[in-house]
Amino acid sequence: QVQVVESGGGLVQAGGSLRLSCAASGNIFSINRMGWYRQAPGKQRELVATITSGGSTDYADSMKGRFTISRDNAKNTVYLQMNSLKPEDTAVYYCNALVVLFTKYEYSYWGQGTQVTVSS
Repeated sequence: QVQVVESGGGLVQAGGSLRLSCAASGNIFSINRMGWYRQAPGKQRELVATITSGGSTDYADSMKGRFTISRDNAKNTVYLQMNSLKPEDTAVYYCNALVVLFTKYEYSYWGQGTQVTVSS
């Protein structure tokens, strides 16, 4: 059993900053890629950023330069620092973890999501 829990969402004014955290726990052997995705009302879930266990990152074009993803492997935790927020960043942000269990099989786990609202 693996749990993925996000925190750090909230309401912020345009131009402000928020930092999201996501911690994975349970019967984890290792975690490969971790990432953040978001879903705005009426839209499909989209990639925000991902990071591998080695620290390689990938960002959606609209987030480059404003968002920074980082990771603490010892804590099985991934962070998303969001700066210069815009009203169009308003969405539910979901954490995803590609977890290798002690069975050595890899599974994808999602958190419940955390709401980010940016007011204009």
